[in-house]
Amino acid sequence: MKKLIVGCLLLAAQSTQAQQVQYSGWLASFNTISLKGKWTLHTDLQWRSTNHVAQVQTMLARVGLNYQVRRNHVATAGYAYIPNRYKAGVVDGLVPEHRLWQQYIINQSLSKTVALQHRFRLEERWIPNVAAVGNEVEKTGSRFATRFRYFNRAVIPLRKQSGAFSKGLFASVQNEVFINTTHRSHINGRWFDQNRLYMAVGYRLSKRADLETGYLNQYLKAAGNNANTVNHIWQLAVYTRL
Repeated sequence: MKKLIVGCLLLAAQSTQAQQVQYSGWLASFNTISLKGKWTLHTDLQWRSTNHVAQVQTMLARVGLNYQVRRNHVATAGYAYIPNRYKAGVVDGLVPEHRLWQQYIINQSLSKTVALQHRFRLEERWIPNVAAVGNEVEKTGSRFATRFRYFNRAVIPLRKQSGAFSKGLFASVQNEVFINTTHRSHINGRWFDQNRLYMAVGYRLSKRADLETGYLNQYLKAAGNNANTVNHIWQLAVYTRL
């Protein structure tokens, strides 16, 4: 656990070298829905703001089919529809990115109450090319790229538990690194894309639902000699297991 926290802080430290700073808010809902046997459905919905909290930067709708390979191991494949705000000339607007994704999750128990999750995700992305047409931004084509993401997350109960953690206050810490695996010239020309470090507090309402809020530091590597970006984010998230 100490190694996880120290590693996350070291990754975040590089963001202090960035030249461009942004602030935004993210709302998210992550859901797992039981189907039959070893199959479950994953859905998540997200809303992300620009520097102006009332303005949408990104909306995300992601769905996937989960299969429990064995105890604490889950494989998933799915699709995501992601309208992002793009600027062309003096106008901007939301234009969607289409994405296929596959992932493998390993859930590790560090103790009876502390859980650590490892997630390995591959994404195939169709990123829109845009242009200003009149007073609107329109898609003129798309460029293809793939990306690998490694995510780990620890959930730590804040009160002593006699058994499995089923209700009460908890802290969470997570980190995710994004690596451009193909067609890097379509992104930023580099293998490193971004890093997200997140620390939060939450309340487990039951075995089926968590509510949490916290701070997310997003560090984005820019192309060429352009300024890198640090985005300071407040996030509110709901997790359900139905």
